[in-house]
Amino acid sequence: MPSDFKEFDIVEVRFKGGRKDFFRNQSRLPLITGDAVVVEAAGSGWHLGHVSLKGELVRLQMKKKKVPLDSKDIRPILRVATDDDAERWQAVRDLETGTMFRARAVVEELRLRMKLSDVEYQADRTRATFFYSADDRVDFRDLIRRLADEFRVRVEMRQISLRHEAGRLGGIGSCGRELCCSTWLSDFKSVSTTAARYQNLSLNPAKLSGQCGRLKCCLNYELDTYLDALKDIPQVQRPLLTAKGEYTLQKTDIFRRKMWFAVRGDNNWVVLPVERVREVLEMNKRGEQPDTLLVPMREEERAPEVTAIVEGSLERLDDKISSSASKRPKRGKKRPSDEAPAATAARPPRAARPAERPSRPAASDDLTPDAAPASGPGPAEGAAAAEERARPRGAAAKPLNRRSGRGRGNEGRSGEGRGENRRGAGRPAPEGGIPDASRPAREGGRPPRNAGSEGTSEGGRPEGGEGRSAERRGRSGSRRTGRSAGRGGSTDGGTPPSADS
Repeated sequence: MPSDFKEFDIVEVRFKGGRKDFFRNQSRLPLITGDAVVVEAAGSGWHLGHVSLKGELVRLQMKKKKVPLDSKDIRPILRVATDDDAERWQAVRDLETGTMFRARAVVEELRLRMKLSDVEYQADRTRATFFYSADDRVDFRDLIRRLADEFRVRVEMRQISLRHEAGRLGGIGSCGRELCCSTWLSDFKSVSTTAARYQNLSLNPAKLSGQCGRLKCCLNYELDTYLDALKDIPQVQRPLLTAKGEYTLQKTDIFRRKMWFAVRGDNNWVVLPVERVREVLEMNKRGEQPDTLLVPMREEERAPEVTAIVEGSLERLDDKISSSASKRPKRGKKRPSDEAPAATAARPPRAARPAERPSRPAASDDLTPDAAPASGPGPAEGAAAAEERARPRGAAAKPLNRRSGRGRGNEGRSGEGRGENRRGAGRPAPEGGIPDASRPAREGGRPPRNAGSEGTSEGGRPEGGEGRSAERRGRSGSRRTGRSAGRGGSTDGGTPPSADS
């Protein structure tokens, strides 16, 4: 600091309960905020407090509270508090709680309509100040006399408001923070319900009142902001007239600039902007009534998105994938029901049976594949082989297998089906009988397991074509009995005849 600089000589000192006062630092003591100082008390004696503010800020605070700088009420600071001063002050503070409870008992005995909220002893224990609150004027002369005789001190009664009382007691507000009146608020301004009306708050005393029982001081904090916002919002004193009825104002959102209207008895509210409300009010002044309160809708052309202009629509990828999937051939198996009619149509019609069936030739179990005729296959066998190659395999052959089963049943009745096994083995073939040449020879020269298995293939599937060809050969063989008797006879030893015989 410059050598010729002179610090402001008035200091603000804080006492119990947040009470503050100004004192003059005549001795130019080097004080720091928070230092304990001994000051001259009002009347006589001394008191102990703590420095709360110093320097040029004290000048601004005095100007705010309208305290003149040359006031005679500003008392001097005596010294910086010592350890002995601090011990005496702490001992006096321990007496305040007991004194307050005893004073409340005396008030009840005297039946005075007052409420004692706090007691503050002077640091030298020569004076006690009792803070109380009351609605009406109280005659406490008897009370002062009794308290002075009992505690042997000078008694001072000081009435405070409910707001000051809450500030001295302290507490936590509904906002979750410590009360403003007990921390930083020193000047209490009047709060009216008009501030709550401007802010569209419900007039509920339980919510608008603080711990002091009066309206909360924070209602004045945002009042100026609401008043500025209400300047552009029209005042709706009468209902809005429309062709559908009269609409009454229900609610106003000040900062969003929206207003709610409804017909009397209808719970469906209509939300209108402030501009539309002002327009309807002007129409009603001219004697006009709009059909509806809502703003007429105007269809606006929607501008294409930037991505659609630059990159194109992303839906084209979905169209491309769906088109390629539809063109891709299906590789799944066809259902048997779709192939069965085609296979049935491809099969040649069966030959008409003769009116008289030929005699059934006796089957012999001693026949071997070598008993087949040495000559090549006949025309009936070639047709059967061609039909076998043209017929579909697998699941599509199921309908044909059923028909071939019926064919095997017929062949069994004619002697070339399952009836051969039923007759049993070891029966000699009758004279003029023919061997079953329709059975194909197996690889390795092994005889078939079952004489009636000519209707089944190697895999166990029925072969309808061979059964029908064998039946045709059986019919034609009966006409050529004499001609093929020597070729198809069996020997006594059960061995097939050679080619020379």
